[in-house]
Amino acid sequence: MKPFSKRFKPGQMLAALALAALAGCQPPADSSKNSDKAAADNQVQVPSTAAAVEGKVPHGMFTNPLFSNGADPWLEFYDGNYYLTTTTWTSQLVMRKSPTLDGLATAAPVNVWSATDPERCCNFWAFEFHHLNGPNGLRWYLMYTSGQHGTLDHQHLSVLESAGDDPMGPYVYKGSPMPDSWNIDGSYLEHNGQLYLLWSEWVGDEQLNWISKMSNPWTIEGPRVVLTRPEAKWEQSGRKVNEGPEILEKDGRTFLIYSASFCDTPDYKLAMKELTGDDPMNPDDWTKTPEPVFQRGNGVFGPGHNGFFTSPDGSEDWIVYHGNSKETDGCSATRSVRAQKFTWNADGTPNFGEPVPEGQPQKLPSGENGPLMTEVQGAHWQLVNSAGQCLAGSTLGNCDDSSAQWVLDNTADGAYRLAHVETGEFLGAENELAPWTNTQAQRWQVQQDEKTGWVALLNKQTGQPLSSENCSGDACGQWRLQPAAAVAIASVQSGRGVQGCGAAGISLGAWRGDSCQRWQFSGAEEGFLQLRTDGQCMTIAQGAIVPGAAATLGSCDSPSSQWRLQPLSDGSLKIVNRESQLNLDLAHCGLAEGTGIAQAPWEGNDCQKFQVREVPAT
Repeated sequence: MKPFSKRFKPGQMLAALALAALAGCQPPADSSKNSDKAAADNQVQVPSTAAAVEGKVPHGMFTNPLFSNGADPWLEFYDGNYYLTTTTWTSQLVMRKSPTLDGLATAAPVNVWSATDPERCCNFWAFEFHHLNGPNGLRWYLMYTSGQHGTLDHQHLSVLESAGDDPMGPYVYKGSPMPDSWNIDGSYLEHNGQLYLLWSEWVGDEQLNWISKMSNPWTIEGPRVVLTRPEAKWEQSGRKVNEGPEILEKDGRTFLIYSASFCDTPDYKLAMKELTGDDPMNPDDWTKTPEPVFQRGNGVFGPGHNGFFTSPDGSEDWIVYHGNSKETDGCSATRSVRAQKFTWNADGTPNFGEPVPEGQPQKLPSGENGPLMTEVQGAHWQLVNSAGQCLAGSTLGNCDDSSAQWVLDNTADGAYRLAHVETGEFLGAENELAPWTNTQAQRWQVQQDEKTGWVALLNKQTGQPLSSENCSGDACGQWRLQPAAAVAIASVQSGRGVQGCGAAGISLGAWRGDSCQRWQFSGAEEGFLQLRTDGQCMTIAQGAIVPGAAATLGSCDSPSSQWRLQPLSDGSLKIVNRESQLNLDLAHCGLAEGTGIAQAPWEGNDCQKFQVREVPAT
């Protein structure tokens, strides 16, 4: 990590019973005991929700819900971006990324992982990603619940490990802590150097939260201990349910926040225990708060299955959760993502208050508008002009210089920011490098000449194309966008990587780190590129110019071995063959390992969109 970087971190059964585990519910309790003085400080009192209905949210504020169909949210702010996952019920793990909290509503959902193994292919729920020290060093561990097609009787946890330090992956499947039993809602606790797994499963007519020690982030060891059970009446609305265990830490104290009651009632709510002893495996070392700590109110029903994150400047604590807009809604796609600031009581316990009413403006998290200097995660790019020089800071320089590397980071509003890798600053109008302040002057829109491949970057504030201080002539605003090192090319449809392995041509495969999955980009004619792996170039079989012709490896001298990378407004890329003017396309939009890649006319779907990912050097 560079010295300028800032990283702020916070946290077989009947199908009918399995369905109950989708979320927890609880009966209402005395909400006066959870009066939210601190949360009120973060809200702007308005006479009604008319402002939200009319779309008039005051500058610097946002309203809940962030977006609909967002059950079981998990959110982290890391290296200048918010990253969010929510339940999909499909075979794909979806992640959204944005430098602004409200930008998550418009951020493109990207599939970072998919599965076709029938033992763990389907019904993906409750994704969480945690930054942990594992056997390969500091990595992201993405844990999720999945099972078999057509039934909820086989749901169980699985764990992925990131190849590098980017929450967007690529990821490698590591295993399941308990593949042969029904278990959901996995999370982690780190205490005194020991890693623990937290999860939920059924025993009889009760759904309980459990804990076990771990030898690594995907393997448990030793006994499995019941940590919470739905003892109180307010934990038994609809069914006796405890689930969604989450850890919140503050000033050396450890709190377990979990969901209680059945999700198909409006009384899904949050309960709390504190680790008042020193052994997380001993239930007697945990002390339960006798009343709910967060429950329905202000027109929000079933608030629960939460996570925690800190504001970009680290000064505020926030809760993210799902809730319903109607009392009759339950465990379905009606659940929407909501976030709000919370504070701490005088006795050191968290004060979550009540759910903020829908449409009521809240201040955005502190520090979101900077000034922020950080090492933004993502592939490193070079901006190369027609003379073979690169933009190095605000001037032209040698492409081998470390100052000539940038992260092309989508801002979830149709634009990009140019994050300078060496300094952690961002390029603005007039070519100045400065900390991120969330202005139009630090946003750029991409325009590409389809005939030449050259790209123009237009400043959102001035409308002027990016040039350099020491350039003159008509070509100063023309750039070839070129990854600076070997990268993975990930499919937005499946999360699998483009590979040139074996004799089967170009296909998709889960990341293994093989040389045939690493792509080097080199300049060709004008603004076009060659894509190389294992000494060969990606090309079209027999130089065909018709739709359906397969992508394959071949000679770098072929006219079909030149490609145009076009950044799209949603942060993805279309990869266009220069000879045929057709786009890389997944066969039948497939998710399976080995899915072939051919060329096809542009249809604008995820099967034709890709992203480049930074990967560790071999």
